[in-house]
Amino acid sequence: MVLIVLLVLVVVGQGAFLGVLQHSLDQANQRAAADRAAAGRRADSLESRVKALEQRSAQSLDPTAVSSAVLPSVFLIDAVQATGTAFAFGKAPTGGGTDLLTAFHVVSDLYNGGGRQVALTHNNERFTADIVRVDQAQDVALLHSTETFPRLAAVSKAVPTGSPVMVVGAPLGLSQSVTTGVVSAVRNDVPGEGGKTFIQFSAPINPGNSGGPVVDAQKQVVGIATLKAPDAEGIGLAVPIEVACQSFSIC
Repeated sequence: MVLIVLLVLVVVGQGAFLGVLQHSLDQANQRAAADRAAAGRRADSLESRVKALEQRSAQSLDPTAVSSAVLPSVFLIDAVQATGTAFAFGKAPTGGGTDLLTAFHVVSDLYNGGGRQVALTHNNERFTADIVRVDQAQDVALLHSTETFPRLAAVSKAVPTGSPVMVVGAPLGLSQSVTTGVVSAVRNDVPGEGGKTFIQFSAPINPGNSGGPVVDAQKQVVGIATLKAPDAEGIGLAVPIEVACQSFSIC
């Protein structure tokens, strides 16, 4: 009888112990699940903060980094009767060499007079290029050089108003000059331009900047500098780069 009682007590004790153990395990599992959920929330929060920082960084233009990347692709162009700026751009031509873009009005006198060859200058080195195609209505011209230059790429999406930009060119013949500003507006109400779309920007430009690239913080071309408001500063206009892409199929 005593043995039976002892066995019952042992069984009851084991059951109670197993119950306590199971309760402890359940609590431990609950704490672990809560910890995993909290860790997941922290990871999501950290990822959101990292993405926000990346977006802010992408919107911030580093003039030194951008100019270092862009300047090797930009040239002073001498079209005999006029000077301006040209830049290497687009896909690698199938026949070799490099395509370049400039504003048509930079080469218009030469082109309309039958001339097709221009001179390019970069860091006191001189090259030649041929005018191969023009779109007079849009004020863009396509050049080709047998030399190989580093090429710039077109912006991958529309640049919103307020985005920082840099203009690279040769104002008054001062090659390799950079100025910075922001996209002021995208407009199609420029007097005398027949409703054509322009990117307005605040970076200062002067004669000689025409044909130069307007680039964003990612070193991509937004537009081609073409006009400035007379008797005003900080009102420059660029032909959107997609116009040249469509005209010449080089993007």
